[in-house]
Amino acid sequence: MKLGLDQVRPAVVAIDLHRGHLDMEVATLPAPADLAQRVVAVNRAFNERCRGLGIPIIHVVSQYRDPSETAGNPFWRTKAGRAGDTRRNQFRHNLAGAPGTEIMPGLFAEGDLLIDTKKRKDCFFATDLDFSLRARAVNTLLITGVNTNSCVLATAAAANTLDYLPIVVEDCTGSMDGADAHDAALLCIGTALGFTLSSDAVFEALSANGIGAGK
Repeated sequence: MKLGLDQVRPAVVAIDLHRGHLDMEVATLPAPADLAQRVVAVNRAFNERCRGLGIPIIHVVSQYRDPSETAGNPFWRTKAGRAGDTRRNQFRHNLAGAPGTEIMPGLFAEGDLLIDTKKRKDCFFATDLDFSLRARAVNTLLITGVNTNSCVLATAAAANTLDYLPIVVEDCTGSMDGADAHDAALLCIGTALGFTLSSDAVFEALSANGIGAGK
């Protein structure tokens, strides 16, 4: 599979795989419990395979000092407190020091990198993600996490604009807004922004480009 690069240098960008979405005991913006369980399990296996190939893993986590940092977004203000809205608890979400900011157990390992200054959907905006990737000579992003139709989509778009190659790992992503929103986001990404591949297809593509061949 041609990826458009002479040499593929990948890193995993794992987006918001934290308790604030995925642990039903503390989640302020929860994904459905069955989706959360599946996404954590699949990402755990994916990360282990990537570590075995020496692929760096960068976890990006949303965190806010106080609700004013969320309330600065006018659209988000219209969501807060709205009955039935998946983002009605926006102003309570992932405040600094809250358990929701913790990465789900089993996903982070020694040697991984944590960026916990994300405050908007785009993981590049006002974080040092771009610096961290370029310092490691990364040109290909294996994007995982939640939510597909917000942070994953926005980050894939930003990565494309910055001339990285985004590859969204389909089974390692999901959306608290439902399967239709997840599928629509993948369609948008695959049409104009980057590849969308299953975990197995990602490793096949990497092998075809000289990464992990024979392992």
